[in-house]
Amino acid sequence: MSERMTVGRYLAHALHSVGVQHLFGVPGDFNLALLDEILAADAVEWVGAANELNAAYAADANARMSRRISALVTTYGVGELSAVNGIAGSYAEDVPVVHIVGMPATPAMASGAPIHHTFLDGDFGRFVRIGAEITAHHVVLTADHAAEQITTAIRAALSLSKPVYIGVPLDVAVAEIDADGLGGADMAGDGGAPLAHAADTSMRAATFRQMLRTRLAGASDVVLLVGPLVHRRALEPMIAEIAASSAVRVATQIGAKAALDEGHPASLGTYMGKFTRAAETAAAVDGADVLIVVGAVNSDFTTGFASAGFDPEQAIVLDATTTTASGAVMQLPLEASLALLRDELAALAPSVAHASSVRAGSEPEAPLTPVPPADPATPLDQATLWSAIQGWLDKEVTLIAEAGTAFYGALDLDLPAHSDLLGSPVWSSIGYTVPALLGASLARPDRRSLLIVGDGSAQLTVQELGTVYARGLAPVVILINNGGYTVERLIRSPEALYQDIAQWRWAEVPSALGAPEGSLSVTARTVGELDSALVAADEHRDLPVFIEVVVPPLDAPRLLTALATSISATNGH
Repeated sequence: MSERMTVGRYLAHALHSVGVQHLFGVPGDFNLALLDEILAADAVEWVGAANELNAAYAADANARMSRRISALVTTYGVGELSAVNGIAGSYAEDVPVVHIVGMPATPAMASGAPIHHTFLDGDFGRFVRIGAEITAHHVVLTADHAAEQITTAIRAALSLSKPVYIGVPLDVAVAEIDADGLGGADMAGDGGAPLAHAADTSMRAATFRQMLRTRLAGASDVVLLVGPLVHRRALEPMIAEIAASSAVRVATQIGAKAALDEGHPASLGTYMGKFTRAAETAAAVDGADVLIVVGAVNSDFTTGFASAGFDPEQAIVLDATTTTASGAVMQLPLEASLALLRDELAALAPSVAHASSVRAGSEPEAPLTPVPPADPATPLDQATLWSAIQGWLDKEVTLIAEAGTAFYGALDLDLPAHSDLLGSPVWSSIGYTVPALLGASLARPDRRSLLIVGDGSAQLTVQELGTVYARGLAPVVILINNGGYTVERLIRSPEALYQDIAQWRWAEVPSALGAPEGSLSVTARTVGELDSALVAADEHRDLPVFIEVVVPPLDAPRLLTALATSISATNGH
């Protein structure tokens, strides 16, 4: 006799079977029965957020850092709409998040009942349609087909690296169904791999292998340009295997910084067209004999405003589900195409004319220009701030950097081995990183998280620090207080009233949000104060650290200044 369980419990076990460990969200009356069933399954851990937007941001970061899918639960209408910006960001940045929405009961929706959280017009599909616009798959579960509907949705998230939407009516959440379909392999495809990987790709693989042999034969220089899909698919180990070949050097896009450890002999650092920090990196990518673009995302920011010096038509492009080479497009998932590339390079490396001496002649990215030691009483600016952070980074870290000053300052850092840079260069929605700190820290409890965020961005979502503290996490937070929206000031109207924000007593915020006794919270206005704060941060590794850093309003890191100039020109300012 088949085991039976409620749809809510089935959903919990299905998520657990593909690696989901934490369920983020906010309760509401239409999802309470669903939450009771999910939590009764004892398969995933509930993480309550301060609001639904923060839950979406936290789930996004959790998926990125765990290299798996993640999930959040909201209530119908008011809850799911609050999460829309976060889910849209996951779609833009190719992050597989399962958005679960508790809905009114099926009969109530069918009858058009005048229920709260609606427009009282009987249209219960309106918010589902909104969800459909920002997800790769959407479904409202029915009791008769819930198991297969859940499997299809999870497979879509896995194979496409995109968010999906699952609506669960109140009556369906508690309806009992057969549990035969549970299991990692059933959820994800053959062998637990995403659905796309289970397809027969042998003929396309053979075609791609032959094309590779033709292109690589006699090649003098092979460069990989790696993008963020490598993170989404947990393919960093394969990139490292490929980089072990003497034939290969590796550069990364800004959304994939440190996909290969930046101290690796094959690392060229980060490539961003004309904004690339090291001339050697730009020359290597633009002049490669064979350029292979792996899991890249091409936007104005990631391409340096389309300033790349290579011809994309001549590159071999490995994408999520397709491979493009020599004018031909093949349906081949990224995992398969990258494995074929690894195997062919391993076989050809002895005969490829790219010896270690060539690699030695192409130095990795130039280190961040050190700032000469300053008098401890010297007021802080961006240069001294980033130099101090660079000197402090000596252990593996999850570095989370807010869009704007923080992210584009962090791109010029050299990260320690086994570290990650988490940001949102495509969606670039300010406020992302404080909730992202929560999700990322839960995904990687084995290493310390460092959040760098601006004052304007922090005011949007800073309340989620309360959840961070309540869960006993011990991150370092560096808040850049530059009196408002510096990146916007650099683009246009620096003195405009709208560039200013309310001034907070930032050093008191952690205490108000429940930071444990003994936590460090200080303000640094001078070089000496920052140095002392960073030393103290190392002495408080088991407790949260909050450092407010005060810098001039119009001061900005190198890369942000260059980008702002380009944005201003592009927007006609």
